[in-house]
Amino acid sequence: MKYVKATTLYDGKTVRRNCYVSFRRNILEVTDEKPRDGEMVGEGVVTPGFIDGHSHIGMVRSGEPSSEDESNEHMENLYPLVRAVDSVYMDDSAFAESVESGVLYSTILPGSGNTIGGRACLLRNFKGNIQDAFVKDIGIKMALGYNPRSTTEWKGTRPTTRMGAMALLRETLYRAQKTSNLIKKGKKDLDEVDPLTDIFMDILSGKYKLMVHTHKEDDANLLIGLKNEFGLKVVLNHGVDIHSTEAFRRIAQNDIPIVYGPMDSHPYKVELKHESWRNAEYLLESGAKFCMMSDHPVILQRTIFYTLRHLLRFGLSKEQAISKITSETASILGLEDLGLVEKGKLASLTVWNGDPFSLESFPTKVFGEGEEVYSE
Repeated sequence: MKYVKATTLYDGKTVRRNCYVSFRRNILEVTDEKPRDGEMVGEGVVTPGFIDGHSHIGMVRSGEPSSEDESNEHMENLYPLVRAVDSVYMDDSAFAESVESGVLYSTILPGSGNTIGGRACLLRNFKGNIQDAFVKDIGIKMALGYNPRSTTEWKGTRPTTRMGAMALLRETLYRAQKTSNLIKKGKKDLDEVDPLTDIFMDILSGKYKLMVHTHKEDDANLLIGLKNEFGLKVVLNHGVDIHSTEAFRRIAQNDIPIVYGPMDSHPYKVELKHESWRNAEYLLESGAKFCMMSDHPVILQRTIFYTLRHLLRFGLSKEQAISKITSETASILGLEDLGLVEKGKLASLTVWNGDPFSLESFPTKVFGEGEEVYSE
């Protein structure tokens, strides 16, 4: 057994002082009394391992030219058979830099050049090969707005308008609905169904949630309509151009959580003309459920913690802010054993030499599922 002394513990929801966290692969106890047995392996401020809710780390790789970027497959516009994990290289140096900064898990998605880009995954940043790094599939990437209509030179049937993209989605979803109805009536066997339609049937059944690239309020409203029309499970990704409390509140009222960001990036296209760090105030006022993303390499994943300063400015406490890259991310993504420093959860945690909200502070020890994965 190992344990760390937490002079302050941000456990992912609350804050405690002067306690001890004992663990093996999982957390055994969080107590006020020093354990009688075991090895003390660190002392300082303790946080859960951070979880990035949306990134392209390992697909868009450090030190490689843009021509080797593997975030978008160009052969089809609607292609959920693509799996992001199949294009990740774990020797991307960004993984090690993230671990050194306490970011232990990455949600990795295909890019937004396709209306349906493929399957997203959760990876452990601290593992050296893809088999050990892979945790689970998270959902299927979908994109609305400018990006999927800006790729008309790629292969496959390509929309040139937003209405064209919606028509392609509806056509495929209608086909999956009709196929599912025929199977229920015994008029068609599942083995006769092509793989593409089969996955869209799984989307309709709720087996896969859609991780939807959406920046503007208008596209968020299209997403709300599509969700309600087909009964889809969806998570809005980005939303940084949305600039009113009412718009965020409408998203919340339709039970759509948000993976928000990236903050601190340059608004490089027209659909980001209202993007501002100040929009986070509207998000907080709305009461919408949300967590944060880096969209690495749009901002480097290792800097995701620093985006929390905007939430502090608009009234969140430090422990509430940290939840947006720990427990809230775990809740939105369906990660039952991550995001909290509490008994039974995986022992993925970081020991800091001071309060992480101070620019002078840095991680001194990082543990990934009970194993030391970084030491200063």
